[in-house]
Amino acid sequence: MYHFFVTPDQVKEGYIFIIGSDVNHIKNVLRMKPGEKIEISDGNNRKYICRLEQFRQGEIAAAIEEEQISDTELSSKIYLFQGVPKSDKMEFIIQKAVELGVYKVIPMMTKRTVVKLDEKKAMKKAERWNSISESAAKQSGRSVIPEVASVVTLKEAFKIAGELDICLFPYELAEGMEKTRTLISAIEKGKSIGIFIGPEGGFEKEEVEEALDSGAEVITLGKRILRTETAGLAMLSILMYHLEG
Repeated sequence: MYHFFVTPDQVKEGYIFIIGSDVNHIKNVLRMKPGEKIEISDGNNRKYICRLEQFRQGEIAAAIEEEQISDTELSSKIYLFQGVPKSDKMEFIIQKAVELGVYKVIPMMTKRTVVKLDEKKAMKKAERWNSISESAAKQSGRSVIPEVASVVTLKEAFKIAGELDICLFPYELAEGMEKTRTLISAIEKGKSIGIFIGPEGGFEKEEVEEALDSGAEVITLGKRILRTETAGLAMLSILMYHLEG
């Protein structure tokens, strides 16, 4: 069953009114007809089974047949602070992070970031990245679409992370897997979590010291050095296992 997202204000008196690009997608791409059923999430942990009824110009009215409380979200909000990598690796990271339950992805520029983005390029990237997040959320049955934020500096990322309950900073030169196990096992459900992942080449020593000064926990992910597109997904997999209800 095809899965779509709306905002809570589009749910009215037994109907959900679909607007925007989804109207064209339903009518002209999927070629769906009145009477066919779709699944809709309202971004507020509610999921609806609906029957398409009225196709109007710029709007589709879908009758609600069943309403459910969605249980697809993790008990904690996980923020992935990802150093922007080269080529299309960021698209892969976003897609898989959404599948694994990330709440928000925050791209960041660090000292070893090779990619250079001016304001225009950054806006186009953000639009593309959020489109990938939406597609991944639909495919994986999420009840919310994780936001991909605008690109920030590492200093700005530390400021954002200061509002979270715990921040984990994997670093290839860190030692002591027992610390990693202890920290993760102590994370309580409902706590907000930040994960910092560097670009190709990782973080510089000065950036690690800044992380420690900001209150982040510098940890190891094992004896092997992971690529930037692997490290964040490894962390998310571990946290998903720990937090899944």
